[in-house]
Amino acid sequence: MTTVLGIWHLIVEGGKARLFQTPTAVQITNVAFGEEIADANSRAVVKLTFDSLTSGLDDNEDDEDPEKAPKSDDEDAVPKATTVLCSLTPGKIEQASVNLVLDGDAVFNFEVTGKNTVYLTGNYIRQATDDEPTDSEGEYGSDEDAYDLREVSSDVEMHPDDLDELESDASRFEEIKVDEPAKNQKRVRESDGADTKDPAENKNKKLKADGGKAVAVDATPIEGKKEKKDKKNKKAEQKAAKTAAEGAENKESKTSTEKTIAGGIVIEDAKVGTGPQAKKGNTVRMRYVGKLTNGKVFDKNTTGKPFTFHLGRGEVIKGWDEGIVGMQVGGERRLTIPPKMAYGSKKMSDIPANSTLVFEVKLLEIA
Repeated sequence: MTTVLGIWHLIVEGGKARLFQTPTAVQITNVAFGEEIADANSRAVVKLTFDSLTSGLDDNEDDEDPEKAPKSDDEDAVPKATTVLCSLTPGKIEQASVNLVLDGDAVFNFEVTGKNTVYLTGNYIRQATDDEPTDSEGEYGSDEDAYDLREVSSDVEMHPDDLDELESDASRFEEIKVDEPAKNQKRVRESDGADTKDPAENKNKKLKADGGKAVAVDATPIEGKKEKKDKKNKKAEQKAAKTAAEGAENKESKTSTEKTIAGGIVIEDAKVGTGPQAKKGNTVRMRYVGKLTNGKVFDKNTTGKPFTFHLGRGEVIKGWDEGIVGMQVGGERRLTIPPKMAYGSKKMSDIPANSTLVFEVKLLEIA
């Protein structure tokens, strides 16, 4: 079972080499030129030098002939091997999809020929062994609990399923409670009926002339109660109308946080933080859950070490570099990122080509 821990990238300048070592495994999925091309006629060959495990395995003759010359002092050194990841040409082939996993704790040397800078992108990953628990038994619990942001150590109060429809989220939008005049009227009628009917009947029974005919009863008390009841009902109706109007106004103000920014990115602030705002160049620490538009989760960081990167420096997809700007510490935001601001026409692991991505993010800290 492979678990994606976060986004990884490495920048190698043209004509230079760069050593790389990581404490955990890294999967390289894409190699591409940057936005600027230093030399439109310069072809770039991306090379990788690594510790070879196959060199010398076929040297069986040395074992059979003990009289041969002894090995050198470097006989225990791990031999190196060099391979080519891809070749890029400006204007023709400017990116290449690869699928290469680099083991953790190993040292690798990347080299790029030519004059153009190359960006390598992928993910930090963790591959479970046979004796390790699966996702349903491991640190994330069951599949249902694995994406429950309510248990995030950073006090995230959102559940990812709740963020699918922010306008119907009962945890963020207060339920409008309106007094029900019909019920009040019913109770008034029942009580008034008990008060008005019985006394009138009693008086009609009691007030009779000597000839057996009923004497007219003064209806003023009953009319006074009716007038009082009408005023009470009218007041309840006015109160209900006022409450409904205020509730509609509050709901409109709360759901007006959705807006579209550069590149077609749609941002919705589910919760506005109280800390400082994130600006380009800041180092930010985040929690997130990444989904496709059909609700399938393809990546997440909800426990353990937060995902950390430098905002606006191209270490993440453009949708993040633009969509996180302006968030306040403690804030929670939903980013809907079109393909051109995500991975475009490239297929990335569980992400199909030309996918619109939805991220629910929380800003924990600005370093």
